[in-house]
Amino acid sequence: MIRKFNEKDLHAVMELWLESNIEAHDFIDSRYWKENYSKVEEMLPQAEIYVYEEAKKIAGFIGLTGDYVAGIFVGKGCRSNGVGRRLLDYVKEERETLTLQVYEKNRRALCFYKREGFYMVQEQTEEGTGEKEFLMEWKKENGNKNKKNGSVGI
Repeated sequence: MIRKFNEKDLHAVMELWLESNIEAHDFIDSRYWKENYSKVEEMLPQAEIYVYEEAKKIAGFIGLTGDYVAGIFVGKGCRSNGVGRRLLDYVKEERETLTLQVYEKNRRALCFYKREGFYMVQEQTEEGTGEKEFLMEWKKENGNKNKKNGSVGI
């Protein structure tokens, strides 16, 4: 079940955020995520967040600021089971365009976003980590076309 985030979810969501970032970004020192924990914890409730709940436990969540996907985070035991896709599909229903940033070295996420119809708009270097990342975009009118041909120039 997908539902809106509420304050009582904060601890579980933050633990999922930290665990997922450390695992997905093993090319970045884990101290980076730990040092940013309290900043994210403070900012998170101001974002638009939807959680995926399974058996009264949060299995994943998606965070947005307007049409910008700040992140999709899925618990270790729930990955590759469609949780991320369901969360993304849920927010696609209400939007014409979505953008996000993904690290070049996060191949799993990059493949996921390409499969879900996102395409590369720009390459850049993320200031906090010095890592190369891609700004990606999805548009409703060509989301299906991108999904079918999978052509993304990365």
